[in-house]
Amino acid sequence: MSRITVRYFAAAAEAAGREEEERELAEATLDALRGELADAYGEEMRRVLRTGSFLVDGTVRRDGGEIAGTRVDVLPAFAGG
Repeated sequence: MSRITVRYFAAAAEAAGREEEERELAEATLDALRGELADAYGEEMRRVLRTGSFLVDGTVRRDGGEIAGTRVDVLPAFAGG
């Protein structure tokens, strides 16, 4: 089990109904986290996860690989330049 802090921003925070939470993951991968968040928060979160990205301890990630850190930020796609 891996314990991580998940922080949500903008539309991700709206979908989760919170800005931050602690999560225990049996499998410490972004794919596992994605699945848990989609199951927990439904279609609105699924939309965010389809187009958004993650910051794992400050590094941008879009793959489904291993979470090597303790903090994951869930970021929706941002408009603008």
